Amino acid sequence: MIELKEVSHAYGDRKVLKNINLQLTEKRIGIVGSNGCGKSTFARLLNGLLLPSQGDVLIDDLNTRQQGKAVRRKVGFVFQNPDNQIVFPVVEEDLAFGMKNLGLDKATIRERTDAALARYDMQDLRQHPAHLLSGGQKQLLAISGVLVMEPEYIVFDEPTTLLDLRNKRRIAAAIAELDQTAIVVSHDLEFLQDFDRVLVFERGEVAVDDVPAVALKEYVRMMS
Repeated sequence: MIELKEVSHAYGDRKVLKNINLQLTEKRIGIVGSNGCGKSTFARLLNGLLLPSQGDVLIDDLNTRQQGKAVRRKVGFVFQNPDNQIVFPVVEEDLAFGMKNLGLDKATIRERTDAALARYDMQDLRQHPAHLLSGGQKQLLAISGVLVMEPEYIVFDEPTTLLDLRNKRRIAAAIAELDQTAIVVSHDLEFLQDFDRVLVFERGEVAVDDVPAVALKEYVRMMS
C-alpha cells in the first residue's frame, strides 16, 4: 500500500501540494488536473524522486525520506518523454543497464531481457539503435526498462502525450496487462475510463477522489 500522511510540497515560496492524506490500494489509479495543479509533483513523490517539504510518503511502510533506495526498487517511474529515460544506444543494452546496477548475474539479465522483448513483440529490435525507434516503440522500451527491475508499483507521468492514436492504444493495452499497480498521470480522460480510481487535483489539493465515471465527469465540469 502507498500512503501519504499530511504531505505538502513547495518550490521556494510556491506551495504546490497541501496536506495530502491518501491511501492508494487499487490496481489502476488515474491522476488528472489542470497544468500546475501539483499532479506531476505528486507522482515524483511516490518513488522518492522528490521528498516532501512536510509529511511522509510510505511505500509498504518504507519511508521515502529514510529508505529511498529500497523505495525506488519497489516503485518504478516512466517519464513522459522516453528520450529522457533511454540511456544506451542499443535496445538490449538499455534494458540491461538497470539490472546491471542491481548486481544481477548475466543469466538473469538475459532471461529478463528476453521476456521483456517478447512481451511487446520487440525481439527483432534487440540490436536496433534505440534513437531510431518509433515513438510508441520508445515508450514500450521505457516501460520494459522499468519492468525488468521487477517493481511492485509503476508510476507513469503522461505516458501517451507524445503518441499518435495507434500508439496510445498500444500503451493503454500494455498498462492494462501489467501485474503491478499502475498510477498514471494523464490529460487523456478516455485513457482513464476503465481504471479503478481517479484523483482530481486542483490547486495542490485532491478535489475529487472517486471511480472514473464520477471523477472524470466532475473534472470536466470543473474545467468548463
